[in-house]
Amino acid sequence: MIQFVKKNLLLLTPEMTSTIMKKVVRGEKMSAKKILLINPNQLKPVVCPIALDYLTLSLKEKGYAVDVLDLAFSSNFKTLVDDYFEKNSCQAIGVTIRNVDDSFWISQDFFLPRIKEITDYIKSTTNAPIILGGNGFSVMPERILKFFELDLGIYGEGEDSFPSFLEVIRDERRYSSIPGLVYKTQGGFRRNPTKNVDLSRTVRLTRDAIDNERYFQEGGMGAIETKRGCSKTCIYCLDPLCKGRKVRLRLPRNVVDEIEIMFGKGINYFHFCDSEFNLPYHHAKAICEEIIKRGLAGRIFWYTYASPTPFTPELASLMKTSGCEGVDFGVDSGSDEMLKRLDRDFTSHDLVRTAKICHQHGLTFMYDLLLGGPGETNHTLKETVDLMKKIKPSRVGVATGIRIYPGTRLSEMVLREGSLENNKNLYGKIKENADFFEPIFYVSSLVGEKILPFVATLVGGDERFFLPTTQEVDDNYNYNDNSILA
Repeated sequence: MIQFVKKNLLLLTPEMTSTIMKKVVRGEKMSAKKILLINPNQLKPVVCPIALDYLTLSLKEKGYAVDVLDLAFSSNFKTLVDDYFEKNSCQAIGVTIRNVDDSFWISQDFFLPRIKEITDYIKSTTNAPIILGGNGFSVMPERILKFFELDLGIYGEGEDSFPSFLEVIRDERRYSSIPGLVYKTQGGFRRNPTKNVDLSRTVRLTRDAIDNERYFQEGGMGAIETKRGCSKTCIYCLDPLCKGRKVRLRLPRNVVDEIEIMFGKGINYFHFCDSEFNLPYHHAKAICEEIIKRGLAGRIFWYTYASPTPFTPELASLMKTSGCEGVDFGVDSGSDEMLKRLDRDFTSHDLVRTAKICHQHGLTFMYDLLLGGPGETNHTLKETVDLMKKIKPSRVGVATGIRIYPGTRLSEMVLREGSLENNKNLYGKIKENADFFEPIFYVSSLVGEKILPFVATLVGGDERFFLPTTQEVDDNYNYNDNSILA
């Protein structure tokens, strides 16, 4: 990570300074305190851009007027963009990138070219500078800016950094002071160190920047964060890189305040967007207890991701009582050998115990599998499927092939093995893609392309299993363009 540099030593190229200043100073049509936020995510079923709700509040607290252009419900983004800029102007445009691709080996749907079409069109319509952000952007910010032919982005959380950047946008000498800012200089892109947002402070969220009611009506749920960050060390996961390795907690009363606001809008199904709801354990308990205390149990219902450890009868009971309708445990495998290889901190015995607790408390739960990792064999696949059938989760999600993202330990391992083109474990865009920008998937050469039919044979007719397929059928486990899941 690039460290802070002295302001008087950092100089942008004259061309870069001219470009930025032209975009900042638009003349008589310039709206000096209005910011436009854009959601370009057109994934179906729709996923509400919770980040824009949170970011809007931060901007308004700093005195900015904010418009949101949500493209999720439109098949023609050009019409929406044209209509907006016929009537409005703005100081700057923030574009959130939630995902770079669908992380799905069979389809390998790469989203960035379509999002670039949107930003290219915006550039042709207005001179306002475009600033990229979001979890997807934070996966590989410099590479994405280069691909989009843009100069500015916010890596990590934007609630503090984005408003701070807008205050100094006219003075490039102060860019080095903005946490998480990624910007182009004469020597290439620079990335400032990030600074975590203080999630413990009480903020009265209104959740009215986006049309949460419409997302709910079209099959989405009310999205809520109870914390940010993940301290786990799974070899493939991006959460620690995008959200930080330090887990930071929101006050339970603030979380439930937000639930009540959404409930007042007619939304009674929620999804907690944490990496793992039960980490830390005491915080998960406190959230459930606050929901019960407010009299919301039986009136609201919620789903979440969780770790199989720590998980106890006490927590299962609290979750059930407070309205939990389903838990998705990302277990990856039922083979202890594979769990070690993926650097998971639990065992197959923990999976058995957690399943038993869920069954005892009537808690609907899914075990999510991620098959094909380093060292996967037909034997470890059989171990996993056999265990799932034995402990009988309500549902079993099956994904084959692991998307390799830059900065993960899996990517480092693959690079140490030498040429990507000669690596028999790799599938996808192998040539001229050593930075893993476009989708590359790891599938152990010990199972190879036959992994899916082999797993399907093991599963047989067990309807609990969702198998990966590109077809829109009831047991398709690819969320991308799958209306069945809504």
